[in-house]
Amino acid sequence: MKVLYYDCFSGISGDMNLGALVDLGVDREYLLEQLSKLNLDDNYQINFRREERKGIVGTRVEIIVDEQKFQDESSKHKLNNENLHAYQDVYKNLHHDLHHKNHDIKHDHAHDNHHNHSHDNLHEKTSRNLPEIEKIIKESDLSLEVKNRSIKMFELLAQAEGAVHGVGKDKVHFHEVGALDAILDIVGAAICLEYLQVDRIISSSVELGGGFISCAHGLLPVPAPAVVQLLQGVPVKTGRVKFETTTPTGAAILAANVEEFSDRQEFIIDKVGYGVGQRDLEIPNVLRVYLGTYSEEHKARSAKGNRSLNYMLETNLDDMNPEYYEFVEERLYSAGAIDIFKTPIIMKKSRPGVKLSILTTAERAKAVEEVIFKETTTIGLRKYPVEKRMIPRTTKVLETQYGPVAVKYSYYNGQAIKAKPEYEDCKRIAREKGIALAEVYQEINSLIYKELDKELELIKLENKEKGLQQ
Repeated sequence: MKVLYYDCFSGISGDMNLGALVDLGVDREYLLEQLSKLNLDDNYQINFRREERKGIVGTRVEIIVDEQKFQDESSKHKLNNENLHAYQDVYKNLHHDLHHKNHDIKHDHAHDNHHNHSHDNLHEKTSRNLPEIEKIIKESDLSLEVKNRSIKMFELLAQAEGAVHGVGKDKVHFHEVGALDAILDIVGAAICLEYLQVDRIISSSVELGGGFISCAHGLLPVPAPAVVQLLQGVPVKTGRVKFETTTPTGAAILAANVEEFSDRQEFIIDKVGYGVGQRDLEIPNVLRVYLGTYSEEHKARSAKGNRSLNYMLETNLDDMNPEYYEFVEERLYSAGAIDIFKTPIIMKKSRPGVKLSILTTAERAKAVEEVIFKETTTIGLRKYPVEKRMIPRTTKVLETQYGPVAVKYSYYNGQAIKAKPEYEDCKRIAREKGIALAEVYQEINSLIYKELDKELELIKLENKEKGLQQ
């Protein structure tokens, strides 16, 4: 199994993430060619160059959203760096010479360590809301996997901003997120992750920084509210430097893609990459990423599933307005609930009631308890440890007569034993083609079974060859 590990000892931002993944081996030309499929009607330039922070050399990515500024930056580098020609192979440019309108835009956060928080006339672009961004992505020629991953990151970001400002995700008036460079950062992240084709994404605890930032709303503490919202339930560190080391864009990348947060590195390191931030801080301002493979011992432990110790919290309710449940569940998920379910029960004096059950981690159990006591009518709850076990799973894109469809495969002892198409893809196809949903499932399931049969035959052949060799 291939694993991608984010070592966020100096936080993470969108541009640092792109730099790290390119430094790890993602082909620049491929990334730029894929980004051009967004068909954005904007002037922008993407630069890649080698830079050093505290003795560590990595890849610096800079997105410039104004042609004149790019020319000024290029002239400055030519004047200040006599050896620029030695690095020309790392300058790859993508430029859309199209008309664009300038509008005022306020940046809520320092965008990925190279924007200041004040108004910047060189970056005046039309702000966009979530539906508009989703439309850009869906109408592009990018793969289904890249589209889905990109939209997931933007939706998490919209939900976080909406929770902070008290509005729905579709009502969020994006500033930093709507800026062109943030769209390129997030979609670029999805392109890079598809390119690497890893089986599992893990991250260390995340350094958030400290101090205050100046933005459209005034002075805000670091970490910014949206970052806190996105990283609930995630192990973090703060205060190592008086600077915003993790931006909302970086937090959304982690929240949408990382399956496990752990400072334990139980894999064989095959490759390492460094993404360089702009500022030179007291610590190396870089994002380190590892590409590795699990050891045989770890693979043997993981083959039958991943195990983790969690807590189950339960309470019985017979006097709460049923309309409250949706709101309570939203609060519970925000507090760190992994799963929530309700069971009809008969309580004392033959009263019908509901057993509310919440699965959560040991770290988030206290926060979940607080929500239960504050938001429900209960005065008591039960709490006990449970072992959660999950078999490995992955998502692949299957080509069908209806177009590409995402399929989830589950494995046991290294063999695929279950597979199901993504419901949202099947629903979309049924609507677009005007056919029954069951018909879509039947067609795609037949293709899945054929794929599984082929895989089984290959396994049998490999086992037979091994037997002959022995």
